Amino acid sequence: MSRSVTSDTTSDSKAELGSVTHFERAPAAAGKSKLAPIDEAAAIVEDGVPIEVSVEEDRRVLRKIDLWVMAPMAVIYFLQQLDKSSLSYTSVFGIVNQTHLVGTQYSWLSSVVYLAQLVMQPINARMLVKVPVAKWVTFNLLCWGICVACTAAAKDFKGLLIARMFLGIFEACVAPSFILLVQTWWRRREQTYRTMAWNASNAVAGTLGPLLSYGIGHISVKGMYSYQWIFIVLGLITVATVPFIYFTLPSSPVDARFLRHGDDRKIAVERLRANNTGVATHVWKWPQFWETLRDPKSYLWMLLLFLAACPSGGIGAFGGLIVASFGYDPFTTILFQMPFGALQFCVIVFAGWATNKWRVRWIVIVIATFFPIAGAAMLLHLPRGPSHKGPLLAAYYLVSVLGTIQPLLYSWSNLNAAGHTKKVTTTAMLFVAQCVGNVAGPLLYKTSDKPYYHPGLQADLICWSLLAGIATFTGMYLKYLNRRQEKRREALGRKGRVLDTSLMTLEEVDQYKREANEEIAENKHAFEDLTDFENPDFIYVI
Repeated sequence: MSRSVTSDTTSDSKAELGSVTHFERAPAAAGKSKLAPIDEAAAIVEDGVPIEVSVEEDRRVLRKIDLWVMAPMAVIYFLQQLDKSSLSYTSVFGIVNQTHLVGTQYSWLSSVVYLAQLVMQPINARMLVKVPVAKWVTFNLLCWGICVACTAAAKDFKGLLIARMFLGIFEACVAPSFILLVQTWWRRREQTYRTMAWNASNAVAGTLGPLLSYGIGHISVKGMYSYQWIFIVLGLITVATVPFIYFTLPSSPVDARFLRHGDDRKIAVERLRANNTGVATHVWKWPQFWETLRDPKSYLWMLLLFLAACPSGGIGAFGGLIVASFGYDPFTTILFQMPFGALQFCVIVFAGWATNKWRVRWIVIVIATFFPIAGAAMLLHLPRGPSHKGPLLAAYYLVSVLGTIQPLLYSWSNLNAAGHTKKVTTTAMLFVAQCVGNVAGPLLYKTSDKPYYHPGLQADLICWSLLAGIATFTGMYLKYLNRRQEKRREALGRKGRVLDTSLMTLEEVDQYKREANEEIAENKHAFEDLTDFENPDFIYVI
C-alpha cells in the first residue's frame, strides 16, 4: 500500500528543515513485484522502505548526474553541430567553385542531411526502446566521424551528396536520444536547463567552429583544397572522442556505474517520481504508439518544429554566404560568424532561466520569435554596400535568436508526454517535422538570389509569424488539458487542483510539504509506464 504525504493525515509531511521526503510503493504481497516488468525504475524503488533525502544529498547526486551525463551529451552535440556545419564553413573557401556546383546543388547538400534523418526517425524510435541509448549514440558517433573525414575525398556533386546523406543517417539519432536522456535523468524543472545546456553547445560550436575553420583554411598542401582539410580535421576530432563517450555516458540510472555507492541509485530514481513519466522500459507498447497518433498535441509539436526548422535550415546553410554578400572576404566572413554563435549561447541561457522563472513556456517562445522577425525584415529592406555593413550585421545577429526556439520546443514537448513508447514516438514525430523543415529551408535559398535572398527571407518571416500564433494556441490547449485532469482527480474522490512539485526548486518542495494545508499528490503511478492520458496525476506544463 502506498503511503500518503498529506498535512492533515500523517506526520510524515512534517519533514525536518532542509530535507525532502520520498515514499516508495510496497512490494507486491506475492513476493514478486508487479511493477518490475513495467518500468526499470520500479525494481529499484519497490522495497517498501521510505527514503528520506536531504536537499544536500539530492544536490550531491544531481552534481554527479550533470558531470557524467550532461558533460558527454554537450561534447557530442558540439561535435554534431561542428560536423554538420562543415559544409557552411567550406562554402566560403570555394567548395562551390572547386566541385563545380550549380543551381540548387549546394542547397541539396544541406537538405540531404535532413532527408536522411527523416527516413531514419522510425528506425531510431524502435532502437531507442530496444537498445541502450548510450551504446546507440556511441556507435553512430563513430560512424559519422569517419563519414565526415571521408567527405574530403568527394570531388563533385555526386560524391558530396552521398557523403552528406550518410552523415544524416548517422547523426539522426542524436537529438531524439538526448531528449529521452533528459527525460530519464532529471526532474521536470531541471529538464529545461539541461535541454538548453546541450543545445547551448550548438552555439559554442557556432562560435568556435568558424575560428577553427579559419585556422584550418590556412593549411596549404599541394594538390589539396582548403575545404578538404576542414572535413578531414573535423572528422578526426569526432573519431578521437569516441572512447571517452563510450566509457562515460550511461543509458539510465539503472545501469550507471557512477551511482553504485550507497543509496545514490535509489535517490536518482526517486527524485524523478513527481515527473510522472517513468524512466525506461525495453518493451514496445503498441497502445501507446496508437495513442500518440490520436493525440492532438503530437501534431501541434510537429507543426511548431517544422515552422522553427524551416528558417533554421536555410540560415544555417546560407549564413556564411549571406554575410559574404555584405562585401567581406572569405576569412573575415568566417570570423563574423563567431558573434552569431556567441549571441545564440547567451540567448539560450537567458531563455532557460526565463522559462523556469515565469513557469510559462509559450510566452517565452512567442517573445523569442520577435527578434528574428525584426532581423529578417531589416535584411529584406536594407541595401547592400560598404556603407551598410554595420546595420546588415546587426540585422543578421538579431536573426541569431532563432537558435533558442528549437531547444525551447524540445523542452516543452518532452515535459508533456509520458509512457516510454509514447515518449519516443512523440520525439520521432517531432523530428520528422523538423527534418522536413530542414530539408525545405535551404531550398528556399538559391545562390542565384544573392545578395538579397528575398524568397528565403520572406518565407522565414511567414514561418516565425505562424509559429508565434500556434505556440499561443498550444499553451491554451494545455491549460484546457490541465482542467480536464483536475476533473478526473475529483471524480476519483481526490483534490482536483494540486501543485506540480516537479517544477519547484528543492527548497520550495520541502517548504510546500511542511506548510501545505491541502492534499499533496502522491504520484503513486509514476513508475507504471502510464501515458499522460492514463495517469490522473500527470500535470501538463504550459
